[in-house]
Amino acid sequence: MEKQQTLAIVPAAGIGARMGADIPKQYLMLGEQCILAHTLDSLLAHPAIDAVVVALHPDDVWFAALPQSRHPKIRTVLGGKERADSVLAALQSLSPEIAQNAWVLVHDAARPCLHSRDIDKLLAARQQFPQGAILAMPVRDTMKRAGVKGEIAQTVCRENLWHALTPQMFPADELAQQLAAALAAGTVVTDEASAMEWAGINPGLVSGRADNIKVTHPDDLPLAQLFLQAQSLNKDTQ
Repeated sequence: MEKQQTLAIVPAAGIGARMGADIPKQYLMLGEQCILAHTLDSLLAHPAIDAVVVALHPDDVWFAALPQSRHPKIRTVLGGKERADSVLAALQSLSPEIAQNAWVLVHDAARPCLHSRDIDKLLAARQQFPQGAILAMPVRDTMKRAGVKGEIAQTVCRENLWHALTPQMFPADELAQQLAAALAAGTVVTDEASAMEWAGINPGLVSGRADNIKVTHPDDLPLAQLFLQAQSLNKDTQ
């Protein structure tokens, strides 16, 4: 039997249309390298992660130019139309021996500010949540539900509400099984946790850092740059 491995999956086959850029958002520059490069650096540098599987668009012409593409921990697969399709493709690329014993951490390509301590916390949560867990952050703001005309329909109680972050961590074979079943049933799978919830499994919540933002709109780029600079300064002073 293969030893238990810890793998990361990065679905990077999207085009990021909301950024309004000529290239997929994960390849937009963030300081001296692109968003995806920063994301991969955070995963590749963690000693507990054995390999990083990146799901790419069939027409991707940018990934091969990244220095990270030649890292010995990196593997690539062809992704699908939706995030869930890409994650499932990455899971199905694993050998049966590895899949039966591996944990996978699925992380957004456009979350470049992931901190190693958050990875540590998530991995440690396997003892408390053997069914899997996600990084998340408690909702701090007053929440409003909109009506059909754009007006406030109601104020939503924020107690017990969390913002889902990534990585989201699950046993590889279980996640592959539930993702495939949910997609076959026509379920809308917005993240890995939603596929597990559809199957009646309740993942754990692990409190993550507020700077683990997802770059979705152009205004997010300078904010992500500030967070990366702050993290770099903290490392230099430790």
